[in-house]
Amino acid sequence: MNTMKTPIRESVGDKLFLSSIYVILSLLLVVVLYPLIYIFSSSFSSPSAVTSGRVWLWPVEFSLKGYATLIENPKVVTGYANSLFYTAAGTIISVALTIMIAYPLSRKTFFGRNMLMMLITFTLLFSGGLIPTYLVVKQMGLIDTRWALLIPNAIWVWQVIIARTFFQSSIPDELIDASEIDGCSDLRFMWSVVVPLSKPIIAVLFLMYAVGQWNAYFDALIYLKTANLFPLQLILRSIIILNNSSNATDALKQVERQQLAELLKYSLIVVATLPVLVIYPFVQRYFVQGMLVGSVKG
Repeated sequence: MNTMKTPIRESVGDKLFLSSIYVILSLLLVVVLYPLIYIFSSSFSSPSAVTSGRVWLWPVEFSLKGYATLIENPKVVTGYANSLFYTAAGTIISVALTIMIAYPLSRKTFFGRNMLMMLITFTLLFSGGLIPTYLVVKQMGLIDTRWALLIPNAIWVWQVIIARTFFQSSIPDELIDASEIDGCSDLRFMWSVVVPLSKPIIAVLFLMYAVGQWNAYFDALIYLKTANLFPLQLILRSIIILNNSSNATDALKQVERQQLAELLKYSLIVVATLPVLVIYPFVQRYFVQGMLVGSVKG
């Protein structure tokens, strides 16, 4: 008996539709990929090639001067260490707080959950503003401390909504009833059942908060005064400003510093985005799964 399956023949309309999809996706890929290639190539080109606009795809006059200038600055290492600390500590705090808020709001038996959800969503539309927020942080004694970058923006409302939707659609009430019959406490149920079943959304939360903490810049600019506490982004900003504001009287040296400042912009972008580019492929599949389940259902 012949068990070979006959492939389904696609109509002309289907082929045209798929071809148009491939063309559109290819154009989108070029639009997204070209700026990344340009920045990467510029960071490995000579300063004169960058400022003269001769770089458009591949490195011209290969040079590591931009990266060498960054490595020679000890503040870059300090900024990298600070950013790693803020990212790790801030992400753990934010994910823990988000889960502790989102899970109770996902349970139908939680009294007042609709009112609390309305109050939380209200902060998404209306916030206190910069000056009141600064005064609150100052009143709490967090100015010029590491906590100023970890506590005030520890919870994002969108992440709470996504996590709540995930818990509401993925954790059945029957599991809670069974755990209560077995004498399981709420904290034990959350740690032993909810967390293991929620790996996709936890991975999404880790990625979102980690990227946000790594790119955080404005809060550090407002709340921090001590240079040893500055994250990488603030250190890189000071390096660019220092090279742009040179008071050298020699015209040739002035031109060289301006060219170096232009080159540093691209080197700094590569250095600042490298950790995110390395981490993202490992959590990409959880990101897609968690976002779909957390945003579509419920």
